[in-house]
Order: sequence, then C-alpha cells, then structure tokens
Amino acid sequence: MLRFAGFELDLPRAELRGADGTPIKLRPKTFEMLRLFATSGGRVLSKQELMEAVWPNVHVGEDSLFQCIRELRNALGDDRRQLIKLASGGGYLLAAEVEAAPESGPVQAEQARPDPGDEVAPLPPAEAAVPPVRSRRAMFGLSRQATVAAVAALFVIVMGLAVAAPVLKPDLLFRRTPPRLAVMPIADDSNDPRGAAMAAEVTGRLTDGFAKIQNISVVAPRMAARSGDGTAASAASSDYELQGELQHGDRSWTLRARIVKAATGEVQSVVAASVAADDADAQLAQSRLVAGVGHVLARRLNEILEPSGSSSASRKSSVGGDKVAVEQALASINQTTRERFGAAQAMLQKALADDPDNLDIAVALASLQMRGIQMVWFGPEEAAAVEGRANATLEQALRSKPNSIPVLEATCRFLSATNHFVESVVTCAKALSFDPWNGSALYLIGLGQIYLGRFEDALATFQQADRYDTPPASRWTWLLGVGTAHALMGRYEEALPWLQRSIAITPGTGRSHFLLAAAYQRTGRAEEAKAAIAEGLRLRPGTNRQSVWPPMKNASPICIAAWERVVQAEVDAGLPEQ
Repeated sequence: MLRFAGFELDLPRAELRGADGTPIKLRPKTFEMLRLFATSGGRVLSKQELMEAVWPNVHVGEDSLFQCIRELRNALGDDRRQLIKLASGGGYLLAAEVEAAPESGPVQAEQARPDPGDEVAPLPPAEAAVPPVRSRRAMFGLSRQATVAAVAALFVIVMGLAVAAPVLKPDLLFRRTPPRLAVMPIADDSNDPRGAAMAAEVTGRLTDGFAKIQNISVVAPRMAARSGDGTAASAASSDYELQGELQHGDRSWTLRARIVKAATGEVQSVVAASVAADDADAQLAQSRLVAGVGHVLARRLNEILEPSGSSSASRKSSVGGDKVAVEQALASINQTTRERFGAAQAMLQKALADDPDNLDIAVALASLQMRGIQMVWFGPEEAAAVEGRANATLEQALRSKPNSIPVLEATCRFLSATNHFVESVVTCAKALSFDPWNGSALYLIGLGQIYLGRFEDALATFQQADRYDTPPASRWTWLLGVGTAHALMGRYEEALPWLQRSIAITPGTGRSHFLLAAAYQRTGRAEEAKAAIAEGLRLRPGTNRQSVWPPMKNASPICIAAWERVVQAEVDAGLPEQ
C-alpha cells in the first residue's frame, strides 16, 4: 500500500482510493503508469521510458501517453498540474511524497519485526530499491594511502583530458546545454466565457508538444511565470519565448503565436491558426489550434538551431527565388497530380542547374521524385536512376544536416518509396522528435505500418494525423490512409466517407477511385462501384488486375492477403483482368 497527497494506491488489488476510501476507476494502462510514478522515487520518467514500460513491445503514438496523463490528472483532481508535472526537457514526475503504508494486522506486524540478531532491519517494500545512506565514516574515512592514490588517479585523468582535448571534439568532452524555450501562458483575448479554460488547455498542449522536441529544453508556463512577472522570469532563464493570444470571432477561434529571442525581443517567427467556433469537439479544436501553430514554429526553430550544410552562396540564394521554388515543389508533393508533379520537377531541376551545390534544392528534388516513384509516374529504368541519385543526395544531406526536418522527411519518403518500411518508420519517428505535429511524417509511418500488416496501428496513426491536420495540403493523404486501413480490414462501410473526402480534395490520382470502387462493391452499391472504376481508368488508362497492385516488396503476408481481397473487389466492380 502506498500513500501520497491523500490518496491510497493498493498495488496488490490494482486500486486507487480517495481520502474517503472510495475507489477511483482507472484503466489498466493508466493504473500501470501511476504505479510507475509512485515507485520511481520522485525521479523524472522520460516519455520513452513510460511508453516502453506501459506498452511493452507495442508501437503506440505519444497521444496514447498523453491520454493516460490526462486521465491521471482528472482522477487526482490535478487541474493545475501540480501532482503530475511536466519536467523541463521532457518527461513527467509525481510531485508528491510517497509513503509506504504497512498492513496493520498482528500477523503482518509480527512478520515485519526485525530479528534481534540481524545487523540491519529489512526495508519496507517502497524503500527496498533505495540504497542505504552510508555513514560519514564510510563516506569520508579514507586512509592516507587511499587518499594519495585517489589524488594521483585524478591527476592522471586531468592530464589525459588535457592531452586529448586538441584531437577530441568539444562535444565529446562537454555536453552542450540545449537552448531553453519558455512557453508563456497564452493570453485570453476572446471575450468569451470559455476563453480562459481554452487558453489554459492550449498552453498545456503547446508545452507538452514542444517538450517532445529533442534539441531544446522547455520551461513550463508556471515555472516561467513563478516570479509574478512571467516575461521577466523567462527572459532571465531562457533563450527563446513562445508567446501567444487566443481570440474568438463570430465563426472561429484563432490562436496567434510567435517565437521571440528572449535576450533581444527579436521575433523569429509568427503564425496564426483558426478553427470553427461551432465545432462540437472542443478537444479536436484545441488539438488543431495547437498543431497549426506548433508545426510552423517547430520547423522555424529547427531552421534556427540546425546549421545549414549549404555553401554561403547557396544560403543566400535559398533566401530568395530558390526558397520559393522549394516551397512550391513541397506543396506539389502534398497535393499532387501528374501535371503538378511535372511542373515542380522541372522547376527544381532548373534551380539546381543554376546552383548545383545547393543541398536544400537537391533534397527537395529527391523528396518530390520519391513521390513520383510512389505514384508510379516513372518507368522502371528511369525510376532506378532517380532512386540512385536520390540515395546519394540524401546520404550526403544526412551527414551534413542529421537533425534537419526536411532532410529526415525526404529520407523517410525515400525509404517508404523503396519499400524499406521498418527503416522508414524509424526515420519518420525521428522527424517527429523535431516536429511532433508533422502530419506528413505520421502519414508515412502509417503507410509503413500498413505494409507491415499492422492495420490497427496504421489506423490510429492516420487518425492522429487527421486530428493535427498539418500541413492542410497533406490532408488528402491521411484521409486516404484511414480509408485504406478500413478497407484492408474489411470495414468497407467505414472506409467510404474517408475515401470520398480524400478524392474531393485530390481527385487526380486514380488509385483512390479504385479503392472507392472496392468499398462500393462490397457494400452492395454496384452502379457506383462501376462509375468509380470508370473514373479510375480515365485517370490511369490501361490499369488492370496486375498493375493496380502497389509494390509489395518487403510487405508482410498479412498485407499481401488483405490487398488480394481488395483487388478482387475491384475486379468484381469491373476492373479488367488484363
């Protein structure tokens, strides 16, 4: 039995009780997380540590972790986040003293009584893992000979570091402190009774999101504002500040946010995001507001903190027209047709011919061409040549800019397009560690999970991307992903609205229409199925049973069998056999 902050945690019964002894209902995963906090000795538990302990051998998104954290805070009445605290740099801790409460029965008391012959009494369960404090004599009572030997050893270490310093990189000797970002409380400028609660929740979600980013540490809002003057407190202890205001109009909530350099007040990036005010799902509205600003600001921070691998001339040119070319091409990746793809490719190839050493353009071109490979817009020989050039470009880029979001995204897309799905999932996860709201990376993770036969995981990943909805130009991809996952699991009725919404945004791919036809066919809507097949064949003439398959190299048997069922439904709807 453990006690903290007026609560009792009964480990044998897996039960949390309030001060009055009333059980508080928790899901098993949420209880397991609370048990970890209570038995951690007050230390900070990283997000990765929590996920590996609560969901062993299962890949889950961090949204599952945040759901458990929210459930714990609700169960503990921790609306002000004073019990389950977010630690600077990421991770969480239980900020309460935990005491072991021994059973009070006579038998247990007799068993717990130390034997007079024992030198040390046994520790209670909650303290068993804590090493006993040594006496002052044990800690400092060294002999003269031992002291001399320790000093000599220290001298040898210092001299060794002095000799090694010229040849070792400084980072190998001294770990650099990551830049500190103070997330200031979002100001409620809404003049709406819901505004204060909305602003507080948005602040918490922004803090949680930025705390995931690897190369910064985060000062939580309450820590930043501890002195009463939040701005002054954060400026003294942080490198950057995130400031923002929540506004409410007739039809929308709008969150405006900026990253400011704390020492000078120089604004580094400004962004605004809006959601419909009549949205019945408040949590979805909060999620999309936060993602809308977080996605842009995280990428801007990444540009600031990660040094460019381009030459000076390349950096100058990328600020101008070449940067525009890259942005337009990346937009064509997200919302693409064959015509847009061709125009974007020609634009990037010209920009690269004008500036051959510009790594940013080369990476953008590789990423765009990987999309072309995925859409089967290259012939076999041309695809092989494109793949070889892209591989060389990305290897160079990763050496030069290993933490760059665009480089990681392009590498993830390359690995996905070349059917290296495990590696793609890992690389996309690293991209998320610098931009937690990256819908494109989530889509590619979900695609990898599809090919690995993990359909339920893929469905959750695509739906997470839909909750963030960033960047909006990629929306059709995760809508298509949700529909595909449902279809592969035989849930054709559920697949229909997602596929329809995806096609409404980007109707030019053709492949989506074939999937839609399968869903119509299996739900008894034969005429609509035939119409969808006809439209797919118009967009992709010559498609038949053999060519409609996506590449299955490295796909799991589960995935192959599921696609066979979908393709058969497409054939039943009128797709030619040959």
